[in-house]
Amino acid sequence: MTELTELTAVRLVEGYRKGEFSPVDVVRAALRRAEEIQPAVNAFVRLDHLDCLDEEAALARARESAERWRRGEPAGLVDGVPVSVKDILLMRGGPTLRGSRTVSESGPWDEDAPSVARLREHGAVFLGKTTTPEFGWKGVTDSPVSGVTRNPYDRSRTAGGSSGGSAAAVALGAGPLSLGTDGGGSVRIPGSFCGIFALKPTYGRVPLYPASAFGTLAHVGPMTRDAADAALMMDVISGPDTRDWSGLGPVAGSYVDGLDGGVRGLRVAYSPSLGGQVAVQPGVAAAVRRGVEGLAALGAYVEEADPDVTDPVEAFHVLWFSGAARVTQRLGPRQRELLDPGLREIVGLGERFSALDYLAAVDVRMELGRRMGRFHDMYDVLVTPTLPITAFEAGVEVPGGSGYRRWTGWTPFTYPFNMTQQPAATVPVGVDERGLPVGLQVVGARHQDALVLRVAHALYAAGVGGVARPSL
Repeated sequence: MTELTELTAVRLVEGYRKGEFSPVDVVRAALRRAEEIQPAVNAFVRLDHLDCLDEEAALARARESAERWRRGEPAGLVDGVPVSVKDILLMRGGPTLRGSRTVSESGPWDEDAPSVARLREHGAVFLGKTTTPEFGWKGVTDSPVSGVTRNPYDRSRTAGGSSGGSAAAVALGAGPLSLGTDGGGSVRIPGSFCGIFALKPTYGRVPLYPASAFGTLAHVGPMTRDAADAALMMDVISGPDTRDWSGLGPVAGSYVDGLDGGVRGLRVAYSPSLGGQVAVQPGVAAAVRRGVEGLAALGAYVEEADPDVTDPVEAFHVLWFSGAARVTQRLGPRQRELLDPGLREIVGLGERFSALDYLAAVDVRMELGRRMGRFHDMYDVLVTPTLPITAFEAGVEVPGGSGYRRWTGWTPFTYPFNMTQQPAATVPVGVDERGLPVGLQVVGARHQDALVLRVAHALYAAGVGGVARPSL
C-alpha cells in the first residue's frame, strides 16, 4: 500500500493498463495516507462534509474504474487516479467553503467547476477538498475554517499558499494530482515550499467558473509529483468551457506528446535577482544556479539577463485588494467580524481605491506585459528562483523579523507573471542547509505552456528536478 502512494499518475495509468494493480487498491492506499497525514499537516478540509470523502463512495468509483480497465475501456486519461481539489473550486456533492465562516454550508452544491468536471469525465477518483486561506487571499494557508496547514518537511513551518493543502497532500502521497488556483503565486509558492511541481498556465488555458473576484489575475493549475503528471493533467483540464467567457479555444495537440523535445538550442535567460531588486537567500541561490547549470549541460543557451521591469507591487495591490473588497462586498458588519483579520484589513484598503486607481493599475499591467513580450522575442524562457526564501514559521503571513507588511514582500518572483498572464512553473531543484525544498521558476511567453512543461520535464529527466520525499 505504501508503495502505491509513491507512484506518479503516469505510472498508475500504466499499471492499470497492464493489470499490475487495481484502482481499488490505489484509492484505498491514498485514503489511508490522507488519514495518516491529516493530524500532522492539516491538508484536507471538513472531511465529514464531503460525500466523496466517504470511503465507500470513493471506493465505489474505484470499483467502477477497475471494471472499465478490466474491459479495456477506460473512461479517459486519468481513470482511477486519486485527485484532490482546492476548496476554492466547486465540486458537487459537498460544500465549497473557501476557507470562510461567512459561506453557508447549505448549498445546493450540485455543480462542478470546469476543471473538476473534466477530471470527473476522465474517471478521476476524488479524495476530497484541500485547505486554503480565506478566499485564497494570501501566500500561506491558514483560515478561520480549517486552521493552519503545515509543511511536510518541517511541521513547525508553513506549507505556503494559497494552495498549501494541495501541495502538502501531493508531497506526502495522498494522491498524485491536485487542482490548485493561482492569483499571485498560489500554486507555485506552496509547490516551492513543499518540493513538488506546480504550473500556473496561461490565463484562460484552464477555464474557471464561477469567475474570480480577483479578475484575470486568477488561474487554475495542476499540482503534481513531476512535469509529466502535470502534462497529463493539462491534457484533461485544458480547453474551452462555455461558462468561462474569457477562456481560450481548443488546445492544438497533446501536452504529453510535447514533453520529450529537450532543451537543446533553447535561449534561456537566467535572472537570479531580477536585476538586483530581490535579496535571495544563499541556499536558494545556490540550488537554483545548479538547476540552471543543468539546463546548460543539456544544450540550452543560457545567458544571465534580467527583464526590463520594475517591481509592480503597488499596482498589484490595487488589483488584489480591490478583488478582496469585491469578494466580501455582500457581507454585513457581523459577517465581516468573522473574517481573517488580515483579509479584513486589505478589504478596507481595497474599498478606498477609485475606478481611476484601478485603471491606472491596469495600465501598469499592460506595460509590464508589453515589456515581457519583447523580452521573449529574445529568449524562449526566463528562469528565476520561485521564491527568495524557503519555508518559514507556520501561522503567520510574513517571516518573523523580515519587516514585510504583506505576503507580497517575500513573493517578488511570482505575482508579476499573474499580471502578465504568462505560464510559469516551479520545479524542485534541491534543498537549503536546513533540508527545506528550493524551487526554480520557468516562465514562458503567453500560450507557451507546452514549452514550459518541456523545459521542466527535461530537468526531471536529467535528475536535476526533484527532491527526496518527506518522511512522515
